[in-house]
Amino acid sequence: MKVRVLIEGTAYEVEIVDLHSRPVVAIVDGERFEVWPESASALPVGSLDGRQAQAPPASPAPSLSPSAVSAPSAAPPIESGTVRAPIPGVILAVRVKPGDQVTAGQEVCVLEAMKMQNSIRAKQSGVVSAVYVSDGQHVKHHQPLMVIKSE
Repeated sequence: MKVRVLIEGTAYEVEIVDLHSRPVVAIVDGERFEVWPESASALPVGSLDGRQAQAPPASPAPSLSPSAVSAPSAAPPIESGTVRAPIPGVILAVRVKPGDQVTAGQEVCVLEAMKMQNSIRAKQSGVVSAVYVSDGQHVKHHQPLMVIKSE
């Protein structure tokens, strides 16, 4: 099954290989992801007397004082050779530093998402000109991780 998904103004082509297999294999813009959705038995579907369960009312979002909210850091500039996070997660290890020579396919960092470790690899050979993340840092989908300048 193929679908087009629009997330924050960006369109993605998603192909689901088999929705009923586990893990679900999704191919997003040519990149393969494995997803382990919750089992249907974990979801509330009814009450003990057989009637449809009513969803509990949504609780209001907690209010945060201005001091509890950290100011967003300045976003790094997007330039040619930027390596981006393919999915949101936590950086487990950064394998390169600015000035390092890398080859296409070389692992440059490891990102944990959904309890799985994902190797982030260089798409081109070149020199690492900037690294924007560090071990333990949470990253968002498509967040710039580093820049590799081709030679």
